[in-house]
Amino acid sequence: MDITILGAHNTESKDTGLVTLLIDDILAIDAGALTSRLSFAEQLKLKAILLTHQHYDHIRDIPAIGMNYFIRQKTLDIYGIPPVYESLAAHMLHEDIYSNFLEIPAGKPTIRFNSLEPGREDIIHGYNVLPIPVDHSKPTVGFFITSANGKTMFYTSDTGPRLSDVWRSVSPQLLIIETTAPSEFEDAAIEKKHLTPSLLEKELQNFNDIKGYLPPTVLVHMNPSEEEIIQKEIAKVAARLGASIKLGYEGMRLQI
Repeated sequence: MDITILGAHNTESKDTGLVTLLIDDILAIDAGALTSRLSFAEQLKLKAILLTHQHYDHIRDIPAIGMNYFIRQKTLDIYGIPPVYESLAAHMLHEDIYSNFLEIPAGKPTIRFNSLEPGREDIIHGYNVLPIPVDHSKPTVGFFITSANGKTMFYTSDTGPRLSDVWRSVSPQLLIIETTAPSEFEDAAIEKKHLTPSLLEKELQNFNDIKGYLPPTVLVHMNPSEEEIIQKEIAKVAARLGASIKLGYEGMRLQI
């Protein structure tokens, strides 16, 4: 399983993209940096997009990639929980804002939305995909993905602490998890349901207690203006846990 981080941050600039993962060039998770980081040819290789929740930085490029597929008379499968569909239909793909690719062209819409049920595994273009609820300010699922050759990864998406039930449900060979801000903002992170290095350390220790190991861990959704502080704190966390913990970056390639 080859994974490319197209976007690793929570704000966008020339050098930073909104969180988006690409698996084996055909399966995308979230859509904050799809059209800005992929060529037209690369976009058209996509078989499906998995959306974790409806916050803007995770669904932003859906209208743009919808237009690219519409022009080429192609259909793109999108998977997510019902609240994601409701937000796309009511707001982002509403005709007051943009073309409603969920309905056009008539009879064969450009975007085919497939509803996922948390806790129920689906096979999506050869991958076993298990959506698992995490604790965020909007209904959100992380994705535990198993490839045809048995490689596994888990992406939490945006989440706060208290992940014990999540850890009991997954055994990934790679963990991609959010860490938004430095530890000095722990109270605010808990309120907004995000993680800091100090909160992450507790969650990883809990993972180890439950599963008996720690997978290689890559962090995303960092605030770029605080990334240097996050990096220093994470280095200390990794040393204390004896674990491989790295900050993700745009263009980072991971292989399981």
